[in-house]
Amino acid sequence: MPDGDVRPATTREPKTVFGRGFLYDLWYFVDLGAALKPGKLQRYEVLGQPILLGRDGAGQVYALRDICPHRAAPLSAGKLVADAQGAQAVQCPYHGWTFRTGDGACSAIPSLAGDQEMESERIRVRAYPVRESQGLVFVYISADPRGVATPDHEPPTFEGVVGGAPKIVERMDFDSHLDHAIVGLMDPAHGPYVHQQWWWRSAAKQLDKAKLFEPREWGFAMARHAPSSNSRAYRILGGKPETEITFRLPGLRWEHVQVGPRQVLALTCLTPVNDAKTRITQVIWSDHWAFALLKPFIRAGARRFLHQDGDMVNLQNQGLRYDPPLLWIDDADKQAKWYQALKREWEASRREGRPFVNPVEATTLRWRS
Repeated sequence: MPDGDVRPATTREPKTVFGRGFLYDLWYFVDLGAALKPGKLQRYEVLGQPILLGRDGAGQVYALRDICPHRAAPLSAGKLVADAQGAQAVQCPYHGWTFRTGDGACSAIPSLAGDQEMESERIRVRAYPVRESQGLVFVYISADPRGVATPDHEPPTFEGVVGGAPKIVERMDFDSHLDHAIVGLMDPAHGPYVHQQWWWRSAAKQLDKAKLFEPREWGFAMARHAPSSNSRAYRILGGKPETEITFRLPGLRWEHVQVGPRQVLALTCLTPVNDAKTRITQVIWSDHWAFALLKPFIRAGARRFLHQDGDMVNLQNQGLRYDPPLLWIDDADKQAKWYQALKREWEASRREGRPFVNPVEATTLRWRS
């Protein structure tokens, strides 16, 4: 069979061991739509898979496996062309083979002589379902290694995408598996120690916290509440801010703040590059005046937060290399336990062909920070 990119269909075994494997049949954030210019081919790695993202001449975003099945050259090093049928296609830089952006089918093999027949369209590269929503680009990674599954749901949409283009975008790669990155960012007790700065919190002033958590679609949320009195950064918003913090599989965490009619949405997208690297992308939208006057300071604070978390991940890796058991306690680590339960339920529901049943129940968690 000439299809060099297609293997027999198999179903991956459950990979619910913490810190290993990934969830499939989900939409993963890859980049902002603004990063994809018409005709430009960009290479990404997601879940250890090389993915070419591009935007065709009509403005449509497409995603293909970034390996030519002929001689394994990256298609992203080639160029976008119109094939003989007028369809948009990516041309490999090595031998000029072209693959349609819509379905990944090979539409031309230039080296074939005129009397040589070959069903080139039987040769395909994997074409990933891709969506552009609210300026964000998501790629659907199927459990079927051939990538033929049709998504049964769409990427999430977020309340609070206001004020036009994002006010702040920050990125950083953490040298950790997705699981450790997620648990580290949702951990409510590390703030006074990892994020010590005058405008946020200090280890010297810690308070007892009690927050109501509720189930959400494929995740959970810290229900809307007034920020704690020792969270100084909220004071620049004035008024009486209220905030809700949500987590959703596979790796999306967002905080939606309302101050009267004004809003702030801070979305953190965790994209697993491979087993040992996770890309963190933080995107902030707002129609609040503070982001017009204080944008450089807010950006510096966001960048500082990411680097502090990244430094702690690197420090944690010194211990994780010995694969020690991890001791998690209630209530401070309850969100980490929920995350593992959500993963297990996602895999079980897909394996058994049934609807997802959220294992999280509404409860109030208490901790000190």
